[in-house]
Amino acid sequence: MAKLLASIKGIQGYVPDYILTNAELEKMVDTTDDWITTRTGVNERHILKEPGMATSDLGKVMVERLLEKTGTAPEEIELLICCTVTGDMRFPDTASAICYKVGIKNAFSYDINAACSGFLFGLTTASKFIESGTHKKIIVVGVDMMSSIIDYTDRATCIIFGDGGGAVLLEPDDSGNGIIDSVLHVDGAGREFLHMKAGGSLRPPSHETIDRKEHYVYQDGKPVFKAAINGMVDTIQEIIKRNHLTLDDINWLVPHQANIRIINGVAEMLDFPKEKVMINIQKYGNTTSGTIPLCLWEWESKLKKGDNLLLSAFGGGFTWGTSYLKWAY
Repeated sequence: MAKLLASIKGIQGYVPDYILTNAELEKMVDTTDDWITTRTGVNERHILKEPGMATSDLGKVMVERLLEKTGTAPEEIELLICCTVTGDMRFPDTASAICYKVGIKNAFSYDINAACSGFLFGLTTASKFIESGTHKKIIVVGVDMMSSIIDYTDRATCIIFGDGGGAVLLEPDDSGNGIIDSVLHVDGAGREFLHMKAGGSLRPPSHETIDRKEHYVYQDGKPVFKAAINGMVDTIQEIIKRNHLTLDDINWLVPHQANIRIINGVAEMLDFPKEKVMINIQKYGNTTSGTIPLCLWEWESKLKKGDNLLLSAFGGGFTWGTSYLKWAY
C-alpha cells in the first residue's frame, strides 16, 4: 500500500480591494517609483483600510471561498491552522476567530508565528496530522495584515509590505501526490535583524514605546538579504539531494515574495530557469505568511497533477526552509 500523504485539494487567495501604488508612496515618503521597483520589484500592494477589519476578516473571505470552491461543508473541517504575525489580538488566536466567522465548529485551531516561513511551517505541521490517519480535512491559512505594523514614514519598510494571503485544503492521498518532504530551520540569533521591538513581554506597550515608534517592523536589510539567499538555496539543494531529484525534475519553484533581488539571487545561484519561478511580488508586495499561497492560487490553472513543486521561504527569527510536494489535481 502506498504511503498516505497530505495533498492540497484546493487553493484560494484573497487580497483587499484598495491598491497602494508606488506613485502614492512617492507622495508619502522620500522615494521614487524607479527606486522602489529596482530595489524590491514591487509596483503596488493591497491594503485593508476598512475600520474595524482585521487579519481574521481576510482569512474569513479566503476560507469561505475555499470551502465553496471545493464543495466542503464547514462542519467537515477538523483542524484549521492560521500562519500569521499580525493576529487580531495578543490572544485569543486568530485561527479561532476565523473558525467562528466561517462557522467551522467541529475543529480545533491554533496560530503559528514563524514570520515569512509561517505557511511552510503550518503546511508541514498539518501534513503530519493527515499522515497519522487522525485527520482527513485540514485548512492551512497563510495571511497577514502587514499594514497594521508598518510605519508609513519609514521608506525602508513601507514600500515592501502588503496585506493578503491564501488558504489550502489538505486531504489524504495514497497516489503518491502530496507533501513529500520538508527541511525547516530556525536561528534565534537572527532576530536582532528583523523584528518588532515592542508589544511583547520583553517591552510591553507604554507611552515610551509608542513615542519611539517601536510597534512597527524593524529590518536591517543587508544581513537579512544575505541569510535569505543562502538559507533558501541550501535547503533547496538538501531537498533535491535527499529525494534523488535534479533541478530538471522541478516544474515550479515557489519562493517567498520578499524582494525581487532575493528571488533572482536564489534562481541564479541554483542556475534555475526564471520561467519556472513563480513571481507576483510586483502586484502584492510581501504579504509575509501569505505570499506562497497567493502564488499557488494565481498559478493554479497552470499546475498539472503530478507536477513537482518546491516551496521555499525565509523570515524573521530567523526562520527558513523548503518543502517538496507533488501537485494533486
